[in-house]
Amino acid sequence: MVISAHQPYFCPYPGYFAKVMLSDVFVLLDSVQFPRGGSWIARNRFKNDSGVFWIAVPVWKKGRGLQKINEVLVCNEGDWKRKHMESIRSSYARAPYLEDHLPPFQQAFSDSSGKITGIDRDMITHVAGYLDMPARVVLLSELGIHDSGTRLLVAICRDLGADRFLAFSSARKYLDEGLFHEAGITVSFINPPVLVYPQLWGDFIPNLSIYDLLFNCGKKAKDIMKKGYLKPGLPR
Repeated sequence: MVISAHQPYFCPYPGYFAKVMLSDVFVLLDSVQFPRGGSWIARNRFKNDSGVFWIAVPVWKKGRGLQKINEVLVCNEGDWKRKHMESIRSSYARAPYLEDHLPPFQQAFSDSSGKITGIDRDMITHVAGYLDMPARVVLLSELGIHDSGTRLLVAICRDLGADRFLAFSSARKYLDEGLFHEAGITVSFINPPVLVYPQLWGDFIPNLSIYDLLFNCGKKAKDIMKKGYLKPGLPR
């Protein structure tokens, strides 16, 4: 069994889903610490006729100290929900598959009491389901595992019965591979290539939210991702 894990991101870029595509189980690390600085947990990049623009979900941070990601509440003050929906609709009005993928945004932006992890999970599972990705998506908080660093990842693998852990190549310098080997778990590293696909508004901009790919390509995104990510020697 192949397992991968990552913090929950808001509308992640396509490379994030390489791990989902290549795993049997994908664990959202929702009960680890929410980063103090900028992160992708509550924002991502989209494209309009002027170039890149950001969709950011405001969250409550000030005065709340250290929070776990699954404790962070969405701030429902102001008119940001309507503005974000208008930005998406106007920027992607010419995209052939826009209407297929508006419901997750509408649901997320209409939630009056949610947490950022709920929004992120829903946006991720919509993509995985639409593209028929095989991985079961699991929340770390549901597993009841309390550890940190590499020991946390090894404990996840043991709990779920994995014999292989899949990580991005950039994580190699942070992982203690010896702990995996001691537990009888193989570690595989991948470096997802940039996917190029038909895109609105001039020159191609890489690594936008995967929803840019879905708005423009619909179900064809599955073949684009397979061509880019399913390489010889990888776990699947």
